[in-house]
Amino acid sequence: MNKLRDELVEAGLLISTGIQGLFGRSEKFERVVDALDAYITRLGADQHAEVLRFPPAMSRPEFERSEYLKSFPQLAGTVHSFCGNEHDHQRVLQCLDRGDDWTESQKPTYVVMTPAACYPVYPVVAQRGALPADGRIVDAFSYCFRHEPSLDPTRMQLFRMREYIRIGTPEQILAFRQDWIERGTRMIDSLRLPNSIDLANDPFFGRGGKIVASSQRDQNLKFELLIPIEYDGRLTACLSFNYHMDHFGLLWGIKTEDAAVAHTGCVGFGLERLTLGLFRHHGLDPHAWPQAVRDVLWGHR
Repeated sequence: MNKLRDELVEAGLLISTGIQGLFGRSEKFERVVDALDAYITRLGADQHAEVLRFPPAMSRPEFERSEYLKSFPQLAGTVHSFCGNEHDHQRVLQCLDRGDDWTESQKPTYVVMTPAACYPVYPVVAQRGALPADGRIVDAFSYCFRHEPSLDPTRMQLFRMREYIRIGTPEQILAFRQDWIERGTRMIDSLRLPNSIDLANDPFFGRGGKIVASSQRDQNLKFELLIPIEYDGRLTACLSFNYHMDHFGLLWGIKTEDAAVAHTGCVGFGLERLTLGLFRHHGLDPHAWPQAVRDVLWGHR
């Protein structure tokens, strides 16, 4: 059992589907998500970012090229579909009638679930040729999938991620990241949520992944803004500030104006987690939230 999850479901804010980490959302929940999304847009208005929106799936060849499976095979979600003939279809129906496994005729398609909002962006930018002198900033937003079923409502399998992605020189990326660490902290402070910034690493897979994670921390490549959301006091990463160095620039052949390999970085906002943080700390009725918080989210209208 999970106390926070049970409260949210009982209040009708989240709708259980019977699958861990897969929820429906109520109108009240979505109103908060929409307000947060609009707030992030206002915070980043001076970035003059190019807005790109993709569905929550990407091409399998591009996904394979991204090396996500090299680092996080345990989180990936592929899309399969029936690829058989009429005889195979009859076998599927018979399996369904018997309650047996019916997936033998399901084969992988050329579509993969998007693991992070920035992943479809890099090949698009690469196709355009060399970057302008000041690099590029992209605003991306997508549902994302990660296969980590859990009773913890802060660890959903399908969730929304808003990102600003910076592509350019190392100096441009590091300045961008530091700026957004400061902006992100001010944002969460304005929402009256307890928070802290800490060094972090991604959940790389296997024994080799532990070495990569240690290297990521040693190089100060990833920071997270943490908010206590669960009742046991555990801290949940709600914003992340990432410097990928030349990883994606090399993979996709992205070049700067002077033909050097581009570096990339991003700031990511977990919209469901931020929404859960607001409900956890300010109560289940947004009308009763502190007026200062309501003004930040809805007072501009």
